[in-house]
Amino acid sequence: MTEEKISKPVIGVDIGGTKIMAAIFSPGGRIIAKDVRPTLSGEGVNRVIGRIGTAIDGVLSGQNMAAADIGAICIACAGGIDTGRGVVVTPSPHLPGWMEIPLADMIREKFGVKTMIINDASAAALGEHSHGAGQGVNNLVLLTLGTGIGGGIIIEGKLYLGAVGGAGELGHMTVEASGPRCGCGNTGCLEMFASGSAIEREAVLRLERGEKSSLAEVVEGDLHKITAEIIGRTARSGDKLAQDIMARAAYYLGVGLVNITNIFNPEMIIIGGGMADLGELIIGQGRKMAAELPFSINARAVRVVLAQLGNEAGIYGAAAFALDDLRGK
Repeated sequence: MTEEKISKPVIGVDIGGTKIMAAIFSPGGRIIAKDVRPTLSGEGVNRVIGRIGTAIDGVLSGQNMAAADIGAICIACAGGIDTGRGVVVTPSPHLPGWMEIPLADMIREKFGVKTMIINDASAAALGEHSHGAGQGVNNLVLLTLGTGIGGGIIIEGKLYLGAVGGAGELGHMTVEASGPRCGCGNTGCLEMFASGSAIEREAVLRLERGEKSSLAEVVEGDLHKITAEIIGRTARSGDKLAQDIMARAAYYLGVGLVNITNIFNPEMIIIGGGMADLGELIIGQGRKMAAELPFSINARAVRVVLAQLGNEAGIYGAAAFALDDLRGK
């Protein structure tokens, strides 16, 4: 089926820790309209699902459209996703309590439209492939660096989901066998060393040990206010402790990039998520390691770049997934 034979637009939804974003996309993949509202995940699963429905209603009503005018809905959601069943199997820190939630069926029943769900990082990878930094690249891997670390994999131009939709949990590769226990149950995960929460935790630990840094002054002594962005800014200003913390995270990210390069032999590794705003401070060393340490044939092939779509990568990817499904891909 060709793209021109798709007569109806689709809706892409991205459920984040702070906001729900829904957008109508044309059959050609162009955003027609967008609705953004707070997630408020602390209010519970049912309230959030209600807001997802309200966001979809909002974007439809804004265009004087009905659900019957839509070809499909795809939702990008954090956590362990069984794409085949349309179920959020395991929760993420952003969505506590989301365990065995049949989200696709719930939205399908409300709107009467075919509905799919995919992991949010997989959606971001597909979004960057279709409309962002990975356009024209057949084999790529995306890492999202934020509170945690997620991943998405494109192989021969198609999103790789694995047996049940769980592929791409690259933040949970082991990079230090004797490292701290991760929330996933493993020890020494990449997420425990190179995520935003990891560097914040390291900063607080070292300050509580009495190490000197201007970080304490920046947050006026309230260590709970320390963020990855503040650590990065303080590192750029010359603070030794902040620089050490960033260098440690960048090194472990580099270990992860070397592993990814050797396992997948991608043409491109894209770094997205909130920590991507730190730029070369977080990815510079990893780029160097990925160019020098993998098998030479793999190292020569790969480029490490920053994502381009920002917080819209998920909705672009969700829409691309829905459109591909309608095309029978």
